[in-house]
Amino acid sequence: MNYLIAVLKNRIEAEEAYTALEKEGLPLNQVTILGKGYKDADEFGLIDPNVQAMKQFKQMAYWLIPFGFVAGYTFNLLTAIDLFPWAGSLGNHIIGGVFGGIAAAMGSFFVGGGLGLAFASGDALPYRNRLNEGKYLIVVRGSENLTLQANRILKQFQPEMSQGYIE
Repeated sequence: MNYLIAVLKNRIEAEEAYTALEKEGLPLNQVTILGKGYKDADEFGLIDPNVQAMKQFKQMAYWLIPFGFVAGYTFNLLTAIDLFPWAGSLGNHIIGGVFGGIAAAMGSFFVGGGLGLAFASGDALPYRNRLNEGKYLIVVRGSENLTLQANRILKQFQPEMSQGYIE
């Protein structure tokens, strides 16, 4: 499946472009307008990078926190460091495990959440930003010939950006 996404400045241009695609005989079930008054990014399926980052953070934390606890406990057991003399030997091992779990949670947050937010968004974030600026997207899904025909039609509206994708 091929996709063509064109960014248009306002609603009037988006509606004119949609009408031009309709006049050329493109199947309207394969053409979508995104923007205020039409589908939004979530309805269409553009991935929200914040949700993806949180999902990645949770997946990493699920495995890293128990591992961090065991690593912290084992480290304290092997080094016999007295973190808190009042806690005793077993208490210090458990506290070391808790510190290891906290370190693992921080690693999950910064690597899973932070880097996931920075690098996992792909092209969805710029499109979401354009929608937030009040611009409109025309999305055409279909065969390569259909998207090429749509691209030829949409070029006359001078979109800010026109990008094709292959799924």
